[in-house]
Amino acid sequence: MKKPASAAVAAVLLLSGVSAATAASNMSNRSASAASDTLTLSDAQQKTIWKDVSRHAAAQNAPQDFNAAVGTAIPAGITTYPLPRRATRDVPAVKPYRYAMLQDKVLIVNPSDNKIADVVNK
Repeated sequence: MKKPASAAVAAVLLLSGVSAATAASNMSNRSASAASDTLTLSDAQQKTIWKDVSRHAAAQNAPQDFNAAVGTAIPAGITTYPLPRRATRDVPAVKPYRYAMLQDKVLIVNPSDNKIADVVNK
């Protein structure tokens, strides 16, 4: 009778250890992939983002006095969208971000505060 009880206790401890390790791993992955107010994409990544996003996006008009620069909050009238699946597959770093397209620029936007993290030019 002691052997089955010991095995059950060992199984519970083992499973709870695995669960705790899995939870800790998931938490660290989530924080590592969170959006920030700055994102530095290589020229190749920017070209890929432009190609992937421009297929889906319609350009919006920004207010006359708006300067699309990293760290700037986007105006209230600009709508952001989730990045296309292809873009997040090709450039995984942009997965937690949203985007807006203005004339010949793709703005990569931090969804938590609507600040521009990167600007991709045509």
